[in-house]
Amino acid sequence: MAKVKITETVLRDSHQSLVATRMTTEDMLPILSALDKVGYHSLEAWGGATFDSCLRFLNEDPWERLRKIRASVKNTKLQMLFRGQNILGYRHYSDDVVEYFVQKSIANGIDILRIFDALNDARNLETAIKATKKEGGHVQAAISYTTGPVYTTEYFTNYAKTLENMGADSICIKDMAGLLKPYDAYELVKALKETVSVPIQMHTHYTSGLASMTLIKAIEAGVDIVDTAISPMALGTSQPPTESLVATLAGTEYDTGIDLSALDEITKYFDPIRAKYLESGLLDPKMLKVDVNALIYQVPGGMLSNLVSQLKQAGKSDKLTEVLEEVPRVRADAGYPPLVTPSSQIVGTQAVFNVIGGERYKMVTKEFKGLVQGQYGKSPMDIDPEFAKKIIGDAERITCRPADKLAPELDELRAKIPQYLEQDEDVLSYALFEQVALKFFEYRKAKKYGLDAGIADAALGVHNA
Repeated sequence: MAKVKITETVLRDSHQSLVATRMTTEDMLPILSALDKVGYHSLEAWGGATFDSCLRFLNEDPWERLRKIRASVKNTKLQMLFRGQNILGYRHYSDDVVEYFVQKSIANGIDILRIFDALNDARNLETAIKATKKEGGHVQAAISYTTGPVYTTEYFTNYAKTLENMGADSICIKDMAGLLKPYDAYELVKALKETVSVPIQMHTHYTSGLASMTLIKAIEAGVDIVDTAISPMALGTSQPPTESLVATLAGTEYDTGIDLSALDEITKYFDPIRAKYLESGLLDPKMLKVDVNALIYQVPGGMLSNLVSQLKQAGKSDKLTEVLEEVPRVRADAGYPPLVTPSSQIVGTQAVFNVIGGERYKMVTKEFKGLVQGQYGKSPMDIDPEFAKKIIGDAERITCRPADKLAPELDELRAKIPQYLEQDEDVLSYALFEQVALKFFEYRKAKKYGLDAGIADAALGVHNA
């Protein structure tokens, strides 16, 4: 057994999970060269919600963040999370936008694209995989792990084989809600190692308290790479702590080769940053506790905080348990989609509506209609035709790859904002987050021409958080 490799998530998923993706580039820069020297397999540093958060909350250009990280990280691969045809947004984008986004991600410094689809519909990964191969990037195709009637070991191995045949250079088991139990992980990794010949990576969250045990069993079954987070930004809805795993494996056949004293410098750096987030309220202590209910309701951490805030805004915080009980029912109605962006938000919001409305599906969101209609792809299990009719009426169900219905968008998007285009990448920021991007472009312009940034903030309603 070769040594186990580690992907460090502190620059992306750990702060996305714990502090709503609010870590600033400024907080990252001083520690990058130390992170680069540790000997990690990769640093997960971009993608997921970081792009949206940079523009929406931090007044930062996400492309500039990536370039700055790349400039300081010379030896370690940089990795991003990419939502297939959704890219980093919440709808499907045309193929030309997906291809251009992949091209620019790699040109600005990304080595590995972890590409997944919320419904495990392989058709939604085709364009992103081809584009990554064309640009010379590493395709890590991810399986969205969940449980339910359809999700057998055979289901996952078949999907992994499909992804390998499509060109995946490695396969990731993406357990976004911390549902994968240790012995199930052992069986799954073993079965995947027998089915595909590419490396297997394991990504899980500590939400249910199982994650460290799950990683150990996955390692014993032959997993090649695991995701961890440096301890000040670990646990809770984040990943298991890096140092604990490195110490556990030291001197065994799985030894990571990483020196604990090298990690100590990174731990000491992030300790005061964690303290700062706790003090500001960005890090809610609730996010750090083990929640075994995740195994019952299958609600990932980010989705849970969304539900809590939706109910708070509606003045219905007392309805949380009812909503959590409604989520699995809505999920079953929708064909058992894995709960990961964007399906988690769609199912969660519909569950909130069902509970607050006093009658199930009295109010139906546009997105839930889209999910049932097939706008996001094929759900893992067939949706009952009667239920579909109730939700979408006589609208035609989409059975093809949804992006086949989308015309090229890039030229049209460029033509809408010529006055804002300072770099090629700006059109992509606009494609994904139109209004949010425009606010950021205005802010950037105001700053450039010497307007006080605070005045620019106030004028545009942009806020730092």
